[in-house]
Amino acid sequence: MTQSPTATPAWTTRRAPGCPFDPPPAASRLLAEEPIARVTLWSGATAWLVTRHADQIALLRDKRVSSDNTRANFPNTSPAGEAMRFRNRSFINMDGPEHSEHRRKFTGDFSVRRMRALRPRIERIITELLDGMERTGPPADLVTSFALPLPSLVICELLGVPYEDHDFFQRASSVIIDTRTAPEAALKASTELSDYLGDLTEAKLRNPGDDLLSRLASEYLATGRATREDCAKEARLLLVAGHETTANMIALGTCALLQHPAQLAAVRDGDADLVGGAVEELLRYLSITHQGRRRLAMADIEIGGVLIRAGDAVICANDVANRDPEVFDEPDELNVERRGRRHIAFGTGPHQCLGQNLARMELQLAYPALLRRFPGLRLDRPLKDIPFRDDMIVYGVYELPVSW
Repeated sequence: MTQSPTATPAWTTRRAPGCPFDPPPAASRLLAEEPIARVTLWSGATAWLVTRHADQIALLRDKRVSSDNTRANFPNTSPAGEAMRFRNRSFINMDGPEHSEHRRKFTGDFSVRRMRALRPRIERIITELLDGMERTGPPADLVTSFALPLPSLVICELLGVPYEDHDFFQRASSVIIDTRTAPEAALKASTELSDYLGDLTEAKLRNPGDDLLSRLASEYLATGRATREDCAKEARLLLVAGHETTANMIALGTCALLQHPAQLAAVRDGDADLVGGAVEELLRYLSITHQGRRRLAMADIEIGGVLIRAGDAVICANDVANRDPEVFDEPDELNVERRGRRHIAFGTGPHQCLGQNLARMELQLAYPALLRRFPGLRLDRPLKDIPFRDDMIVYGVYELPVSW
């Protein structure tokens, strides 16, 4: 059993030049050489970087590991994240019964049955967006014309947020999830978004609809079971996560498929079963939550021959674990006919992504519809000139110019 090694390389999410779809090479090397290693964070503090798939599964399911980012020494992602840790606390940063109680409010809203009921509406939104792209004609930015409005429209309808306010909440979200944002700017954007959602939830008391915020207002705000601030925090989490992650998966996944014509053709021409497997493979291959699952050890934990002490910070690098050769054959290859869901793109354990059923449905419908509508789809500039989101909490592309 070992403890902290002397070398503590700096944590980075920077990709190798020309390799925008692969994890940072330094982290990938650690998977082979030192799968549980100390790294230095932006603050100068250190954390254990865990890269092996099996070790991450064990830790993320261990009740001795905390998600509470208000605790001392928690490895927040940036100065802005550190500044917002009390302001933005929602159920993803809670542990045990508190986490379960808050999460249970929304499990029915994101169930498989609820997603099946939403499918016709999602299909109509996709058709309308593709019709718009076709009318306008090439070139187009796939992010602004399709990848971003699709999940934004869906989550707005689910929550009861007016889509006409999308410029405001998308701009605020981008500020909040940018690791380069100054703390003051992040706090301002967070406050503005919370105030907006708090006002909206209160308005639902007077004019309820068939949406999640109306249910929050009637079942929790009106009865005193939750405060306006509680409702706003939870709504903010669902709104931001509901559009940022899927939008980037649509755009980045399309970009990756365009580099692999045979894989693209398989998705375009495949049946529902193949497309479902292709979505799982793209989730594994791209792992857009590239900042890792952040945790804090609450007790001494021995894992992989390493002793993690109580109070130590832990980062589970899920993008690297999803390339673990002990779990995936030829892990650095994109293979849309690969079978199995052993990836941890949505995490695992009690904090596994609440919205994964919605994300899967949107992706399973979006990719083939886009590729069948525009069989000649291609990048409108070289891959090296595409701006990738290295410094955002959610990886992807800022824009994706395409023609057809």
